Amino acid sequence: MKGIFRTHTGKVRPHNEDDGAVKENQTGHMLALVADGMGGHQAGDVASKMARDGLLNYWKEIDKQLSPKEAEEWLNDTVQKLNKEIFLQSRQNAQCEGMGTTLVAAVCTDEYVSFSNVGDSRVYLFEDRQLKQMTEDHSLVGELVRSGQISEEEAEHHPRKNVLLRALGTEKSIEVDVRTISWREGDMLLLCSDGLTNMVSDEEISSYLSSSENLDEIAAQLVDHANKAGGEDNISLTLVRHETEGVSHT
Repeated sequence: MKGIFRTHTGKVRPHNEDDGAVKENQTGHMLALVADGMGGHQAGDVASKMARDGLLNYWKEIDKQLSPKEAEEWLNDTVQKLNKEIFLQSRQNAQCEGMGTTLVAAVCTDEYVSFSNVGDSRVYLFEDRQLKQMTEDHSLVGELVRSGQISEEEAEHHPRKNVLLRALGTEKSIEVDVRTISWREGDMLLLCSDGLTNMVSDEEISSYLSSSENLDEIAAQLVDHANKAGGEDNISLTLVRHETEGVSHT
């Protein structure tokens, strides 16, 4: 597998509250993640960094290859721990009051990908030149679409598009979506914040992923497209390709 994380402040926000990473552990399995901090001056960047650093610290402790069930359990248990840690920090530090973060994380192996989701950052699978969204947005607009009250087209421009129903660190306990899928050589996994998907359509993302460029170039092109389209939010993405080469960090 080969993986890369890339983030950019965008063209409107004064600072970057996103975070993320891609990291192999000692077993050769890869962890990919993206976190989109919320709270503005109330330490959204602190929440996303706590989610990133916490996940990586727990990840490096794993000394055996995980089965899909074990990977799902690890993701759920670890995200629950992180939620409590971030929530406690927000309660004990006045400057962090009200902070939170989205979090998508994926354990990637040669045979399967297990992933978790809280918030409206997304996991996509790109296979057979088709881009498929694997996660559901935990947002007010996402719920309105699922219940049939508005269309996906109406959701794109809904005035309350940014209202989240779930986020890490805002409540004492959290429900985590966890799922496992299979993948094969040549498939790609995309984890991203809404700073990308609000600016770049699924069709446009798919066209970049279809190119023969390396992951660094694809990631740079996606960020550049989001900025040219307005760059209204921080832009973050992690790409993992099922192949035999190593890991790339940017």
